[in-house]
Amino acid sequence: MIYQRDTLSAAAIGVGIVQTGPGLDVINTGGCAAAIWHRRPTPSLQSWIGAMAPSLLPQVRLTLRPETVREAVLQACVASGTPDCPERAILIDDIAAQAEIFTALMPSRYLRVRLDVIETNACRKFHIDAVTVRLVCTYRGTGTQYGNGAKPSRVFTVPTGSPILLRGTLWPETPRSGLSHRSPPIEGTGETRLVLVIDPVDDPEDAV
Repeated sequence: MIYQRDTLSAAAIGVGIVQTGPGLDVINTGGCAAAIWHRRPTPSLQSWIGAMAPSLLPQVRLTLRPETVREAVLQACVASGTPDCPERAILIDDIAAQAEIFTALMPSRYLRVRLDVIETNACRKFHIDAVTVRLVCTYRGTGTQYGNGAKPSRVFTVPTGSPILLRGTLWPETPRSGLSHRSPPIEGTGETRLVLVIDPVDDPEDAV
């Protein structure tokens, strides 16, 4: 593990950079507010997602058992009319793999999984999520932005295709991290984002 200030053109202190999915467990290190799995996007997948009409992009908002994520994403693709091709299989496999890695790092009975198609300024204000920990991965468009404090003087952007694991306000360590994040403001630009979000949920009745 290395810290983001040493790679990706520098970044906020306390952000760990790892080269594998299991390496995201650096989030459990004291003082590590977030961890980024720095990986190279699959060119064919990125080209396929980038060229697709937004109406065909899959969308998911479910609380479910970790082992059912793959089937849920497949059904979302079918419902959205996402073309059946090798790239669709790569996308489904990647989301399922991220859910598996997340569950191994943060054991929970259920996961709250969102796959959102975003064309507006959703969550454009810097904030810290009211969860224990959250995984975010942008498959299309500009990645999640983050920085230190409620109004960061310097803003950093997670590379597209690289998952980031973020501590939330319910993380047990004190004092709380000052690292905040936001969705990039894209309204009016014509940009469409496809974003995966995964939260741990112990009781599905508590999920919102």
